[in-house]
Amino acid sequence: MPRGDKSAYTGKQKRKAAHIAESYEARGIPQDEAEQRAWATVNKESGGGNRSGSGRGKPDNHSASKRGGEIGGKASAARSAEERSASARKAAATRKKRAAAS
Repeated sequence: MPRGDKSAYTGKQKRKAAHIAESYEARGIPQDEAEQRAWATVNKESGGGNRSGSGRGKPDNHSASKRGGEIGGKASAARSAEERSASARKAAATRKKRAAAS
């Protein structure tokens, strides 16, 4: 089996990787890197390729996903209301500027 071959992965793992990659791309990560990160996440959570079928494989460990959610929440909660509001205004101005440019 050549390196990078995804035939050993179940349909669920492939769908999960595609969904994670879409999320990364929506946040501005290049497609190649988004795919690499997505498959790394799937591998970390499921332990690599699983054979399909009932009772074949181990349950997924969602620690990587959970950790990512916790990090995002802590970062936002640590900032004051004024800082969050200023950041939102800056983001809105950037979106407006980029929309006008294209």
